[in-house]
Amino acid sequence: MLGATGTIGRAAVQAVAARGHEIICLARPRPELASDEKDPLIKGAEIRFCDVTDSASLSREGFRGEHFDAVVSCMASRTGVPDDAWAIDYAAHMNVLEAVKINGVSHMVLLSALCVQKPALAFQHAKLAFERALIESGLTYSIVRPTAFFKSLSGQVERVKKGKPFLVFGDGSLTACKPISDGDLGRYIAECLTDQERWNKVLPIGGPGDAITPRQQGDHLFALLGREPRFTHVPVRLLDAIVGTLSAIGYLVPAARKKAELARIGRYYATESMLVLNPETGLYDAGATPSTGSETLFDFYEKLINGEASVERGDHAVF
Repeated sequence: MLGATGTIGRAAVQAVAARGHEIICLARPRPELASDEKDPLIKGAEIRFCDVTDSASLSREGFRGEHFDAVVSCMASRTGVPDDAWAIDYAAHMNVLEAVKINGVSHMVLLSALCVQKPALAFQHAKLAFERALIESGLTYSIVRPTAFFKSLSGQVERVKKGKPFLVFGDGSLTACKPISDGDLGRYIAECLTDQERWNKVLPIGGPGDAITPRQQGDHLFALLGREPRFTHVPVRLLDAIVGTLSAIGYLVPAARKKAELARIGRYYATESMLVLNPETGLYDAGATPSTGSETLFDFYEKLINGEASVERGDHAVF
């Protein structure tokens, strides 16, 4: 298992362990843990520290010449900026693919992203490049492309609790998604190991229920708090201006290039739905987006409000 220290990775480890599989997690070295200690966040698995960007380290400290039936990767770049994306989403995964072949692994389950179906950003192109390499490798594969995560849609809970308005782009209905919880996605990933109907397929997957817009997310959040809805409408052209300005500055100031890419990522998610894209019409199709599980975003909002859950949002959260 790779990427086991992330929220999705931890959920996948728990789901795989619950099915009785023996799991080895390969992770980047962490100063707070000695090599022989258990990571309290990764239950039911052994952890081995190695550098996935170094094929020698991956082989020596990770695989150790042992046989594994399958490899599951929930590993992803932390920011999505070009250098990070190509180093992790592509190059590190290619190191894993090489090690997989050497060690006789027959099946790889890859956590990708639904947004690669309409690529415009560096991390999307990097993910697609590895998807193609995996498909052409001859291995049995399962490529899981989830929709939006709960953590990505929960950044405004605290600001609304503090009495601030909910921010939406445009009128709040530019996009829609079928969000999926960590637990439901972890179980779906685990099932790919044994469900042959999911082998050698690209698998878009969302959570239960109808697709919801940002406006609907805000309305429901205010309802849970017992308050009248208040929205601030952010024009998309403001994001365009930010992207353009940072891109221009980036020609002279390298640090601005990263900020420009992060702004492009924000604009993408502000204007593109996380649903299956119909290639014939060019439109997103909620009805064609498969669903799994039972946990809803609004259930999660209620847990956040009641202090029964917390959220780790990562490096490229919009709000």
